[in-house]
Amino acid sequence: MPRVKRGVTHVKRRRNILKAVKGYKWTRKTRIKLAKTAINKAGQHAFRDRAKKKGDFRRLWQTRLNAAVRPYGITYSRFIDALKKANIEIDRKVLSALAAEHPKVFTAVMREVLPKKKEKKQ
Repeated sequence: MPRVKRGVTHVKRRRNILKAVKGYKWTRKTRIKLAKTAINKAGQHAFRDRAKKKGDFRRLWQTRLNAAVRPYGITYSRFIDALKKANIEIDRKVLSALAAEHPKVFTAVMREVLPKKKEKKQ
């Protein structure tokens, strides 16, 4: 069987590793062994933070909605409960965007959600 020299493949693999760690600090951008561990760690963080990002945005929307419904004298949790009771299925992302960018539309949603005040008999 003929001998296979792997110099080209070896150099190409190392070059790709160093290309991936371009911009990293200290020796992680120049030493292959440290670069490999840096790439693995970066991949782990990226994987974890893609899921974390979704929760971060949900918390942001909840905070925005809470701030938007407070002038109507209602809390966020009561607002969400009222939405469900009124069978309005708009998600938090859209509601948050409505509150920030289209206040008139959000006011219309609030009119549907807020309980009707009972009139006193005299």
